[in-house]
Amino acid sequence: MTGAPTLLPPSDAAWLEDAYPGHEVAEEAGMTCVVVPAVALPPGYDRLTADVLVRLPPLFPDLAPDMWWTDPPLTLANGSPPAATELREIHLGRTWQRWSRHLPADQWRPGTDGLRTYVAQVKAELRRTAA
Repeated sequence: MTGAPTLLPPSDAAWLEDAYPGHEVAEEAGMTCVVVPAVALPPGYDRLTADVLVRLPPLFPDLAPDMWWTDPPLTLANGSPPAATELREIHLGRTWQRWSRHLPADQWRPGTDGLRTYVAQVKAELRRTAA
């Protein structure tokens, strides 16, 4: 389902429509799943883009997302996998590479942070990992 703003806070739905018009939003296993398509990757990976899956907990945005997933799986330019990305999981009928990354408790600001800030954190970690 493209769009599906009823599953997201209005500000996140509007941001997704503007920033990633080909996104998908769906409910799976009690989580709101957001597929952010063709996220540009920094130099240091084996490809230029990948889809990113974010699974939002039921109390989002009061609770932060935990981890994210990429499809296709990413490898660093030197041929090795990024740390803590060895597991594969099936979500929304696709096989995803799980990025086991967790925000420190004080890094999420309930009532202020949302999907836009989380995707920015994902991109920052992708840059850090590729460096």
